[in-house]
Amino acid sequence: MTQQSAVLPSQSRSTLAMIRRVAVGISGGVDSAVSALLLKKRGYEVIGVYMKNWESSDEDDSICDGTRDAQTAQSVCERLKIPFKSVNFVKEYWNYVFLNMLEDYQSGLTPNPDVLCNSKVKFDKFQKYCLDNLGVDAVATGHYARNSLGENLELVHRGKRAKLLKPIDRYKDQTIFLSQISQNSLKKAIFPVGSITKEVVKKIAFASGFEDLSKKKESMGICFIGKRRDGFQNFIRQYVSDQSGEIIDIESKKVIGTHNGIHQWTLGQRVRIGGLKDKVYICGKNVSKNELISCYGRDHPSLFSDSFTTKEAHWIDRPPKNLCLNPMTLEYRSQNTHPLTPASIRVSNRGKKCKLAVISAIRQRTITPGQYAAFYLGDECLGSAIIDKV
Repeated sequence: MTQQSAVLPSQSRSTLAMIRRVAVGISGGVDSAVSALLLKKRGYEVIGVYMKNWESSDEDDSICDGTRDAQTAQSVCERLKIPFKSVNFVKEYWNYVFLNMLEDYQSGLTPNPDVLCNSKVKFDKFQKYCLDNLGVDAVATGHYARNSLGENLELVHRGKRAKLLKPIDRYKDQTIFLSQISQNSLKKAIFPVGSITKEVVKKIAFASGFEDLSKKKESMGICFIGKRRDGFQNFIRQYVSDQSGEIIDIESKKVIGTHNGIHQWTLGQRVRIGGLKDKVYICGKNVSKNELISCYGRDHPSLFSDSFTTKEAHWIDRPPKNLCLNPMTLEYRSQNTHPLTPASIRVSNRGKKCKLAVISAIRQRTITPGQYAAFYLGDECLGSAIIDKV
C-alpha cells in the first residue's frame, strides 16, 4: 500500500456514525487545505473555518497579511466545495495570549505565545465555538501531530483517554506547540496530516489542484501576528516602552554597550556593538538592574546549561507513573527545532503544584526562562512546563 493511499482509507460505518461533521481550521496554508481535502475524501461533512486573531488595520508592516490569508482560505473552501465561515477571535487572542506575552517580556522572560494560543484560543475558545455553534462533532487542524484515539477518533467510544503522539514526519513535529492542550480538547481534535510527511502533503495538494499552496512559503513569526518587515524589536516597541540600560561583559564586568530594553532581547541573540571585532551574544539578564549580560562568541560556555527548574507541569493525560516518588528519565525539548534530549526529571515540589527539576544528559545552548519544556516518553508527548530558572 502506498503512503498516499494509506491516508485515504474507507471509514467504518461506526466511525462515520459517531463523527459526521468536522470543522477544519483553515489558515490559507497547504497543511490545513490538505487536512480538509483528506477529511472530505474520508466521507465526512466538512466545514472550513477561518479564525481571525489579529487586527492589522493600524499596521502595515506585517509580512503575514491576514486579509490575504482569509481570501486564500475562502478560495480553498470554494475549490473543495465545502462551506466557509470566518470568525473573529481578536478579543480572545488579545486577552488570553497577547497580554500575557507582553507581561512576560516586561519581566525579562522569553515566552512562547504559540503554545498559549493553541491551549487558550484554538483548542479552547475556537473549538468550543465550533462544537456549540456549527453542529460539528470534532475540530481538525493542520498540525503535524497524532491522536492516540485514532486518525478519525474511532477509539473515542471505548472510553479511552487521549494521548498526544508524535507525527510520522519527525522533522515537522509540532507537538511542543500542542503540549498544553487539555484532555477534553484532545478528545475532540483530529490531525489529518499527522500520519503523512510534508512531502506527501505537498504532492497531494499539487495533484488536487492546489499547486499554488504546494509552493507557498510557510508562515513564520508569532502565532497569527506573523513576521514583521522591520523586525520584532520595532513591533514590540509599540506596546512596551523603551527603557535604556547597559550591556555588561560577563568576564570583565565592564560596560561594552547600551540597549533600549531587556524585553527586546532573548538569550543567544547576537547584538551588534560598534568598535568590537568579536561577535557579541546575550547570555543573561539582570532584571532588577535592567542589564543585559553578554559574552564573546556563539559557543561561549555561559550560553550552555544542563539543568533547569520549571513552574507547575501540565500533563495531557496523567503524570508519569511514579514520578512523584522517584526521578525518571524522559526526553525533552524547549524549541521545536531542537532534537529530543534525554534528561533525569524529578518533582521539586511535592505539594499540590507539580514543579520539576530537570538535569539534561547533554548541555544545551540557551535554555531560556519563559519558554516551554515539553516532555516525551516514547512516541507520546506527555505535556509541558514553563522553564523557571536555569
